[in-house]
Amino acid sequence: MNASEAVSGVHRGLFIGGQWRDAEEGRTFAVDDPATGLEIAQVADASPADGRAALDAAVAAQADWAATPPRDRGEILRRAWEVVVDRTDEVAAIMTAEMGKTMTESRAEIAYGSEFLRWFAEESVRISGRYSVAPNGATRLLTLKQPVGPCLMITPWNFPLAMGTRKIAPAIAAGCTMVVKPASLTPLTMLWLADVMAEAGVPDGVLNVVTTKSTGKVMEPIIRDPRLRKLTFTGSTEVGRSLIEQSAEGLLRVSMELGGNAPFVVFDDADLDAAVDGAMLAKMRNIGEACTAANRFIVHSSVAEEFGRRLAERMGDLTVGNGLEDGVDVGPLVDADQRDTVAELVDDAVSKGATVLTGGSAPDGDGWFYAPTVLTDVSADARLLREEIFGPVAPIITFETEQEALDLANDTEYGLVAYAFTRDHARAVRVYEGLAVGMVGLNQGIVSNPAAPFGGVKASGFGREGGAEGIEEYLETKYVGIAL
Repeated sequence: MNASEAVSGVHRGLFIGGQWRDAEEGRTFAVDDPATGLEIAQVADASPADGRAALDAAVAAQADWAATPPRDRGEILRRAWEVVVDRTDEVAAIMTAEMGKTMTESRAEIAYGSEFLRWFAEESVRISGRYSVAPNGATRLLTLKQPVGPCLMITPWNFPLAMGTRKIAPAIAAGCTMVVKPASLTPLTMLWLADVMAEAGVPDGVLNVVTTKSTGKVMEPIIRDPRLRKLTFTGSTEVGRSLIEQSAEGLLRVSMELGGNAPFVVFDDADLDAAVDGAMLAKMRNIGEACTAANRFIVHSSVAEEFGRRLAERMGDLTVGNGLEDGVDVGPLVDADQRDTVAELVDDAVSKGATVLTGGSAPDGDGWFYAPTVLTDVSADARLLREEIFGPVAPIITFETEQEALDLANDTEYGLVAYAFTRDHARAVRVYEGLAVGMVGLNQGIVSNPAAPFGGVKASGFGREGGAEGIEEYLETKYVGIAL
């Protein structure tokens, strides 16, 4: 199967009010296969009028959807979960074709992303309030949770299913309607998911999907529309700041999952086998194109040489190629710009004295590939220690003391996730309490879990997705004072 065949059954239009429709004046844009650079689909390119129509549909559906029994909302999510799991290979091929990750990686994302549908199916019936007696005994205090209202969801290209379900599922569970704008690089997976959600029973207008290359022009009027009540975005910190400014006019509820610069700290007492296994997960999941990807490997000087050697052996043994083919470990980066950015960061580090243990270049040929790379002797002023790499590159720096490791780990504007490997339990507590991040992987290289609250601090954003906390982002608290 080639990429064009993989996406042949996907709708290419806008999904508004339960109907598939063309964009205004029939405008479209191209979706390319990153493994070849060739076009595989033309998708509707929405106008501001199309965006307004999507919000109109969400607003019109809000009251009835909020009044829908929680169990009914949960059953829809449960059915959607069953359909996604049953059709895993179908959507895995779509995802690999438009994003580049291997089929193994795509199946793993579907297992993860679909679980948000099942998790929030169960959370929908656990929305609760409380009843209490006022301290003076004169009145009764009632609190209840109600849906925020129509939401705008802007999702990224790197996890085209999971970043959608992580937002859509809690909104449906809470009783909110929504407009979803998937990334223009990878819109096909979300269009496929919209079809599945309709099949599962989501009423017309509850979920609307708008694809566009003109994100600012189409999204800003929606954000500034007084009928919108919540904005949620996953993407770069730079874009997030701009969206927050726009949201201030309407005082929207906002949740932001932004950039990362994850430290991966290996102490001298760490189990090196476990640390290298964890490093492969934390670095190479999704070709390194993940906000949770380990960006800086901070390794005690006594074990740095051995750790680097083992990691370079593992990285160097990976097979790079088209993710639709069997036996491939690492697919292409998402586009030429991303490949070039990774190359620039590596070249900058090498020009400042870094040693390449493996990789360090882009292979010849079609597609946006970059070799898995391990660097040592990385200078403190290398750009890749400050900037998010978003590619298969592991720079190693060293430390001597626990406090130095914490200082290096926290020396960034970001604070999404950190990883730490140590067998000293007391040190582990000091480290995970001292790391200025929203999540910590302790002796493990992956933290994402639908049952856990995902999110960061500092320039990595605010709000949480997943866990019991995830549904709260879509609920308002109302207090009622009851006279006796």
